[in-house]
Amino acid sequence: MAKKNEAPVAVAVPKGYTPALKALYKDQIVPELVKQFGYTTVMQAPRLLKITVNEGVGSATQDRKIVEEAAAELALITGQKAIITSSRKDISNFKLRKGMAVGTKVTLRDVKMYEFLEKLIRVTLPRIRDFNGIAENMDGRGNYTLGLKEQIIFPEVDIDKNPRIHGMEITFVTSARTDEECRALLAAFGLPFKKHNK
Repeated sequence: MAKKNEAPVAVAVPKGYTPALKALYKDQIVPELVKQFGYTTVMQAPRLLKITVNEGVGSATQDRKIVEEAAAELALITGQKAIITSSRKDISNFKLRKGMAVGTKVTLRDVKMYEFLEKLIRVTLPRIRDFNGIAENMDGRGNYTLGLKEQIIFPEVDIDKNPRIHGMEITFVTSARTDEECRALLAAFGLPFKKHNK
């Protein structure tokens, strides 16, 4: 088990291993999307390219140790080393100087991306109290960002060891050309969008 402030040890992926959601995409989701949108080839079906997880830590402006702890925690959640993000400019109202640590970020692709997505859908989101689905906030370019108020919904987070609560944004970057295609792709993976009353 990784010690505090240490990223988890990378585990080699077994040869021939395919994550369940990657196989689902190839075997079921692509044919569904081709049928739904009338694509002439399977290559036109949108794909999930990467997932970016951002965690802003406003209190880090006063103490860099806080953002380092958040980066270690994000590494535990995602299974990949997190990088520390810095302010791009000075903002006097927030006592923020250019280059100051303000958060942490991880970009997931391929195997780790699919594994994180499966955990998010099957383990993490169901842990939210009174959960009734996620909002459809597409960006108009085929991408979707999910905002979470508390990182403690992830089972890897030990609230007793790190009582600080941070929000996070999870961005799904796809090859979809429209919001409709993006929503159809993510819903097919199992993301539970809120149902609209007709």
